[in-house]
Amino acid sequence: MNRQDEIISGIAFQADHAAHNGAPATGAVCRAQIALMAGDTGCGRRIAEWPGHVLTDAMPLRLAGGLHHLFRQGAAPELGPVYAQEVTDQSEVDAIVAAVVARHDAELLPWFDGPPQTNEAGRSASFVAALHWLASRTTDRFELNEIGSSAGMNLLIDRYGYDLGGVRSGPGNAPCVIAPDWQGLAPPSTPFRIESVRGCDLNPIDVRDSAAADRLMAYIWPEAEARFARMEAGIAMIRARGVDLVQADAADWIAARLAEPQQPGVTRVLMHSIVWQYIPPDRQAMIEAAMTEAGGRATSERPLAWIALETNRATFRHELKVRFWPGGGEAQLLGEAHAHGAWVRWLG
Repeated sequence: MNRQDEIISGIAFQADHAAHNGAPATGAVCRAQIALMAGDTGCGRRIAEWPGHVLTDAMPLRLAGGLHHLFRQGAAPELGPVYAQEVTDQSEVDAIVAAVVARHDAELLPWFDGPPQTNEAGRSASFVAALHWLASRTTDRFELNEIGSSAGMNLLIDRYGYDLGGVRSGPGNAPCVIAPDWQGLAPPSTPFRIESVRGCDLNPIDVRDSAAADRLMAYIWPEAEARFARMEAGIAMIRARGVDLVQADAADWIAARLAEPQQPGVTRVLMHSIVWQYIPPDRQAMIEAAMTEAGGRATSERPLAWIALETNRATFRHELKVRFWPGGGEAQLLGEAHAHGAWVRWLG
């Protein structure tokens, strides 16, 4: 397979993945990028000459976010019928996308410069289910440390309400309740308390800035109405009271967190979702080594845990895995989840 075929194959896979996850319009917009490769726009050339791995880089979703941003700003109304699935013929979608790109080529090019920061609060339902599971195995108090926090939507984990297959968690007066379609048995109902929540990101988004918030909203797939409601609620919550989010390299930040004194009776947790693929292999290795070393020092009074909701690169399923120390540190598969939190299949 030559390089052009590899790029086309990656775009097609991303398009199918979106369509199979309840976003056929987003899938069609991604697929339209194949036709762009044959054109003379800067965006088309950027796609055709993409140097990295199309899927790992989420390249098609970068331009999809830029196109959605134009639509939300009123600059590309012709995308409306595509997003509403009134126009579904792929050749018609191709023509609409090509016209928008030709008109806004220079404006869209910067969207290729970084991965989409979807920062979906719905993923925190998997985190909370894992904390219920951990509460009967480590302690019932947790210090949470998230890498790849983006705008900090999952750092609001202690302010959301949850309904996890009938297991309710979080404050009773929460302004946002996350209730994914729960498949399988309910998670354990063991109660727990979150003592602190902190996060880092290489390029954190400050949603108190309206332009930054608009960009974050643009990465949400247009079909996902519930995600818009959650994001709007999260933005309002952060504007009312901020989160502890700093700019930092994940490996350096985790090393610093692990070096800090740990309260007795509190489990220190590293957590992350759909971010591992964006961390360079050498930094992944550093995080793995730091966690393994810290796990060797963990005690029943000061346990350590690692919660990850990440993409299995072979199956492209999003798997919820947990490791904890003392306890061996072996990864345990607790479940699978929709990429944006619509459902959770509990296996734990």
